[in-house]
Amino acid sequence: MVIIGLILLLVGVLAILAGVFGSDYDVDGKDRRTTEIIGINVDPEVLFLIGVVSGLLVIAGLWFMKAGAKQGWKRRKEQKRLNELSQKLDEVEAERRREDLSGRDDDS
Repeated sequence: MVIIGLILLLVGVLAILAGVFGSDYDVDGKDRRTTEIIGINVDPEVLFLIGVVSGLLVIAGLWFMKAGAKQGWKRRKEQKRLNELSQKLDEVEAERRREDLSGRDDDS
């Protein structure tokens, strides 16, 4: 999820930067205003929609990164707990074996 979040964030930021730095405002002879973004003529309304979608991509990317980091943190915490329990179980089993061996020696 973190990788998906990074990709969405990157796409959103690149689109915003392309809109800000890659746009050129022209007035055609027909009194029709167009904006050129990365060599493509678009209406100002389309440029606005590109900005809205880019903003949503940035927000979604940040949310995915947060969710992925939270999930990874929970997974690491659970793995640490499982490792501790496994270590305790190994210690208990080793203690039982020692008791069993010491009990057998006494019976002989």
